[in-house]
Amino acid sequence: MSGHSKWSQIKHRKAAVDAKRGKLFSRLIKEITVSARIGGGDPELNPRLRSVVTTAKSSNVPSDTIEKAILRGTGELEGIDYEEIIYEGYGPGGVALIIEVLTDNRNRAVAELKYALNKNGGNMGENGCVSWMFDKRGLVIVEKDSIDEDELFMAAAEAGAEDVTSSEYSIEILTPFEDFDRVRTVVEETGAQIQVSEMTMIPQNTVKLEGKEAERMIRLMGAIEELDDVQKVYANFDIPDEILEAAA
Repeated sequence: MSGHSKWSQIKHRKAAVDAKRGKLFSRLIKEITVSARIGGGDPELNPRLRSVVTTAKSSNVPSDTIEKAILRGTGELEGIDYEEIIYEGYGPGGVALIIEVLTDNRNRAVAELKYALNKNGGNMGENGCVSWMFDKRGLVIVEKDSIDEDELFMAAAEAGAEDVTSSEYSIEILTPFEDFDRVRTVVEETGAQIQVSEMTMIPQNTVKLEGKEAERMIRLMGAIEELDDVQKVYANFDIPDEILEAAA
């Protein structure tokens, strides 16, 4: 868990840089469009859409951009038809990888992904080869300075949160899959500033990496996350904090 949690916190600290480059905005807009297509355009009736809209607003995606993405998803505006694909594979040291993709070109997506994996010590696997190693959980990350930590802990725990961890910049709340919407609603009601609200995959066990293997794994994660078609990457590595911080 420690490696996953630390990497998660580092990723979200880098989100401001990604936003400036437009990459974070692009991924959020694609997710909004697909969520609206699958579950409808009303966030109150579509939990997946509500989650990504919350994250988009906290990332300063303009309201009119969010609304247009929803309308493209519901078919009221013309838009690109994205396909959702989940790939599985392995990284250095046998680390398990789950990669979520939203793409309008499956051939391009898989070719770019294979190249990134092969170049950085990884390889593609068959469907189902590693997904059994992960559990689906809800994730809510809030700005640490926006609320009293003890107050948030009590509210989240009473709502059904599974784990609450604090870092220098944020507080991360993990929830059981079935309790995610309830916990998120309670967190919203506390007035805490939500930075991220999404479903995630938590590894049941981790693979400890150090030295060159740890560095290769970090390069691989960076290469995969840079691909335009990739939405999220989950991995079960455990890398020492000092190596992760140096990479950040």
